[in-house]
Amino acid sequence: PPCVQVVNYAPFTLLPSAVPEALFEQAYAVQQDFNLLVDAISQNKEFLEQTLASTIKVDDFTAQLFRIYMQVLEEGLAQTVFLGINRSDYMFDCGVDGTTALRQIEINTIAASFGGLTSRTADVHGLVLKVLGKTKEASRLLPNNPSKGLAWGIAKAWELYGSQSAVVMFLVEEVQRNIFDQRCVEIELWKRNIRVIRRRFRDVFEKGSLDGSRRLYIDGQEVAVVYYREGYVPQTYNQQNWQARLLLERSRAVKCPDIATQLAGTKKVQQELSRPGTLEKLLPGHPEAVARVRATFAGLYSLDEGEEGDKIAATAIADPERFVLKPQREGGGNNLYGEELRQVLEKIKDSPERTSYILMDKIKPQPALNYLLRAHSPLQVSECISELGIFGVYVRQGQKMVLNKAAGHLLRTKAIEHADGGVAAGVAVLDTPYLV
Repeated sequence: PPCVQVVNYAPFTLLPSAVPEALFEQAYAVQQDFNLLVDAISQNKEFLEQTLASTIKVDDFTAQLFRIYMQVLEEGLAQTVFLGINRSDYMFDCGVDGTTALRQIEINTIAASFGGLTSRTADVHGLVLKVLGKTKEASRLLPNNPSKGLAWGIAKAWELYGSQSAVVMFLVEEVQRNIFDQRCVEIELWKRNIRVIRRRFRDVFEKGSLDGSRRLYIDGQEVAVVYYREGYVPQTYNQQNWQARLLLERSRAVKCPDIATQLAGTKKVQQELSRPGTLEKLLPGHPEAVARVRATFAGLYSLDEGEEGDKIAATAIADPERFVLKPQREGGGNNLYGEELRQVLEKIKDSPERTSYILMDKIKPQPALNYLLRAHSPLQVSECISELGIFGVYVRQGQKMVLNKAAGHLLRTKAIEHADGGVAAGVAVLDTPYLV
């Protein structure tokens, strides 16, 4: 059948949302630390092996990624330049006494999206405020252009790869629902005269090859950087696509992320980081960075087999409203709450399957009223909560950090009845912070 092309506008809030200025600044200030941390984890084979040992027994997807990781290490890395684009997501936890604290939800190390579309959102909200006669307020909205920052990182990696004629390959989904977000970053690269091609795993399988020095070629073009906007969910992969992924990982091309960095973004790693002493081991000689990172952590609990896991499982079954149950998945829409959390835990509490989940304290943000503008949805005022994401970009050449910065922010807002889910999952909408 012919491909049906439907274009919808990205969903957004009618008005910007209030964000506490001190917490906004705290989130920006800790981003370089998180970049360093993710990069350190990606280079620490022993840590990844130990941390993911229980997960790979019960989670096929993580196990398959891990197999490729080990295979590439055994062969010896051809890649010498490393590019990380991540997004660290936070909520504002409201204490009983009315104070708010910044709490990290997760860090996305692969295909962290909306850096493009959010680059346009502040202008939209500025216009809305002006139409409402709020010119002074409109002037207080911060400019924000993550797509420029992300492109800067990709361009730096491309330059260090050292081949003027090589291209940047965006690895994209079969069906692209978020193409305009990617185009914003792509256009920034074309502005720098860097050629961009878009390919799927299928194309890599059919037309990709490595030469003697493991340079990657697609359709006869050398690829300097592979920027993954796909590859983070099990449904993506069949046998061919796994083979394509292995080919990419074995190549000299700069992968964003390489497979080690994708593994560094797993929920299991996040839970391990919250254990006393772990951050100190990973970032020796950086006590200030460790303190800044730790200050953003919510309570995270291991469901590994043994007494500790038994205890926390029992606590959560008795009081499910306190917690969120998270599987090892990216892309939103997978978390369990309340009664559903209790039922699932009851079912798996005595099986090794429980080790493929982590438990996290439920964060209680203060709701605010806003209008969510979504295609085909009625316009009504909703009680909403927001999540702040900070984009991080870093480039390492050999052991030397060449670039490490925060590249902009993303505010996503959803109605409180939707416990889980991001913009791509159809629940959250794009927003702009109004600092208070």
